[in-house]
Amino acid sequence: MKFAYRFSGLLGTVYRRGNLSFTRDGSALISPVGNRISVFDLKNNKCETYPLATRLNIVCVGLSPDGSLAILIDEEGAALLVSLIGKCVIHQFYFHKPVHSVSFSPDGKKFVITKDNVALMYHAPGRKREFNAFVLDKTYYGPYDETTCIDWTDDSKCFAVGSKDMSTWVFGAERWANLIYYSLGGHKDIIVACFFEENSLDLYTISQDAALCVWQCDTELDGLKPRPPKDAAREKNTEENDEEFLEEPKGEEIHGKANPSEQETRDKVKYSRVAKYFFNKEGDFNNLTSAAYHKKTHLLVTGFASGIFHLHELPDFNLIHSLSISDQRIASISINCTGDWIAFGCSGLGQLLVWEWQSESYVLKQQGHFNSMVSLAYSPDGQYIVTGGEDGKVKVWNTSSSFCFVTFTEHTSGVTAVTFTSNGYVILSASLDGTVRAFDLHRYRNFRTFTSPRPSQFSCLAVDSSGEIVSAGSQDSFEIFIWSMQSGRLLDVLSGHEGPISSLSFNPMKSVLASASWDKTVKLWDMLDSWRTKETLILNSDVLVVAFRPDGKELAVASLNGQITFWDHENAVQTGSIEGRHDLQMGRKELDKITAKQAAKGKSFTTLCYSADGQSILAGGLSKFVCIYNVKEQILMKKFEISCNFSLDAMEEYLDRRKMTEFGSMALIDEGGGGDDGVAIPLPGVKRGDMSYRHFKPEIRVTCLRFSPTGRSWAATTTEGLLIYSLDSGLIFDPFELDIDITPSNIHKTLHQKEYTKAIIMAFKLNEKKLIQEAIEAVPSNEVGVVCSSLPDLYVEKVLEFLASALEISCHLEFYLIWAHKLLMLHGQKLKTRSVKLLPVIQFLQKSIQRHFEDISKLCEWNIYNIKYALAISKQRGMKRLAEETSVDEDDLDSDSDYLM
Repeated sequence: MKFAYRFSGLLGTVYRRGNLSFTRDGSALISPVGNRISVFDLKNNKCETYPLATRLNIVCVGLSPDGSLAILIDEEGAALLVSLIGKCVIHQFYFHKPVHSVSFSPDGKKFVITKDNVALMYHAPGRKREFNAFVLDKTYYGPYDETTCIDWTDDSKCFAVGSKDMSTWVFGAERWANLIYYSLGGHKDIIVACFFEENSLDLYTISQDAALCVWQCDTELDGLKPRPPKDAAREKNTEENDEEFLEEPKGEEIHGKANPSEQETRDKVKYSRVAKYFFNKEGDFNNLTSAAYHKKTHLLVTGFASGIFHLHELPDFNLIHSLSISDQRIASISINCTGDWIAFGCSGLGQLLVWEWQSESYVLKQQGHFNSMVSLAYSPDGQYIVTGGEDGKVKVWNTSSSFCFVTFTEHTSGVTAVTFTSNGYVILSASLDGTVRAFDLHRYRNFRTFTSPRPSQFSCLAVDSSGEIVSAGSQDSFEIFIWSMQSGRLLDVLSGHEGPISSLSFNPMKSVLASASWDKTVKLWDMLDSWRTKETLILNSDVLVVAFRPDGKELAVASLNGQITFWDHENAVQTGSIEGRHDLQMGRKELDKITAKQAAKGKSFTTLCYSADGQSILAGGLSKFVCIYNVKEQILMKKFEISCNFSLDAMEEYLDRRKMTEFGSMALIDEGGGGDDGVAIPLPGVKRGDMSYRHFKPEIRVTCLRFSPTGRSWAATTTEGLLIYSLDSGLIFDPFELDIDITPSNIHKTLHQKEYTKAIIMAFKLNEKKLIQEAIEAVPSNEVGVVCSSLPDLYVEKVLEFLASALEISCHLEFYLIWAHKLLMLHGQKLKTRSVKLLPVIQFLQKSIQRHFEDISKLCEWNIYNIKYALAISKQRGMKRLAEETSVDEDDLDSDSDYLM
């Protein structure tokens, strides 16, 4: 088995914090998700998370005007210059202080960042190779408090900067003779946003107390006069003399004046406030949190802490809409280039919405789990993933588009386990509210609720391969409850464990249930023989998780001492064990009194999952690592680091000396308060941080792992979200039985000679995807059956795997379906003997066909509806025309009879 798995997507989280940005064409939205960015393609209904990450959570994103580059800046001011085309990091830079906003100039030559009370203008990276991508041009001083926002004029000559000191400053990108830098006041609260009017120096400023000031400038953009060359040359000479004494050249420093004299403002650009508007004086409207302005349509969108947003037309301040999207603070607003779509981000609930204001409809409406995700399950065809979270919600995600398409909210407490039935149309979820619920994916409803005689908190869930028997384990009564899916009746209560039930798993091939408990035992229950205990496996430590191999012949058990043991459950014999404690490599938390090495000794795996072929096993727990082991050899094959985000706790191996003071760790000082000694002590066992602290860090952990039935990917629910890792076959040259005569030119010669079978075998030996595709597509459709019958058995599986992957992206749907049909009809009996090994490939093929079937069936239904509608309209018109003609004929008859009279 190959281990070329790479990060391919992040589901379950759509927005955390930071500013939203539309791409240049306005069809895609870039959203910061923790320390990564996700791009939502709104026209094709797809989402992609880029495989690049910052060290901490991203707080601001700046897009270049041509849409090819982006600057991502994290909480500490570390920046990444990334290529949105190549999806790679080009340059790294550190601004040394937290950055509040970043904005490129419209011509793409400069960009400005605001930090502390200064604005720094840098030369934007060009298309030529440079030693340093970020070169400081000018530093602008003026505000007394932290700067908050930036906006540029359309010709890139000037930019405005808002500040927490309630002032707004207009600075020039170049030194203009008639523009002096002074502050614009008039507000009584923090400036949230400032916007220039289109092709003008006129300015709008918006403050947090929901006030809008309209500033009119007495000068046009063309009226800005450049400084005489003599002054510029003199300044340059003084700069060069200064730089001789500096270690490195620094940009020009420009200081603004808060109160310039009358003599200084004579014959200079002047601003006058022509209007001041207030959005509302009632309730929470006063707390304005974000704003966006579209210059061409003069559309102003403002968001408030109460989840309400306004649409106004400027400069007349006419209200167009006032709507509420949630009860949480709107953290970011963005408008696309055409002004049709407005994006809203709510960090409190992790909501992301794109609203088309003219038709008053949602283009996109997504929300992740409010709290941590706890469990996940793949559908049998690998097309969908269901997740359960501590917020009591059950969400279903499409693996192709990465969007959530249905959310079930019937549970009243945290969901602990979710699973699909074997037919893939029913989802089961267990919860701490004492219910197990069954959801129908056809009608999107909760059609069955299973409960216990006495209220119990269910910690785990399992359903048998037929989908008829549902079992759930209790963590307070130490019992296992068995229900019938058909009737919803409680069939039996299995007792015998002396500790909380931690995990349940059904044998895929037999009606045998394995239950793991904290009483250091695994019990096997026979579902067909009066639910008797078939076998009891005794371990040395509390059992945390149990999993059957896909063929049902082996059982894997993870216990509290960090060991994974493998059992032949038929004979109750242990066949092997893996000491995995050291592979977890736990990080040190900020408040830990012991080292990470010592802390790792008490750690263990809390989730296990066999690969689709049963040769490997995935294991994860309270760590940032996921380990994949070879079962037969019992060795570690690879470790995946699921996150490099230091905004999460337990990431660092050693204490950061920069955070250590004479009074102890800075983390203790920040989180202190409430205790007698001023140091807060968390409750034992708390894993997600204490919400009563002024700030807290969630602890990195893996709560659930599942392999896709197709064998092409695996998923993990983590503190970061739902991470998907997929096979990357494009990066590996992996030939098969390669000979010296097998070359691309020889394959092309064989194709020209119409020896199709030989060419296909040669292409598979070279194992180049494009050559395989060329060889298979060269076969005429009427000769597919002949080629399939002459294929050796060894290559039938390889052709099936290729067909499954090709069907996902190819437009030659009928051609590949003919191939799949002929292969399965001609080789079906032989493939059946190797069904266990071939199951992932067959399921991968089924997933591709099923997806196309759903898409085409929707299209056909829509076309049938349109045809019926057109026929009904034409029939109605025909009847109307017939009625008109009949009435005309009657009138003629009447006139004839009158004439005869």
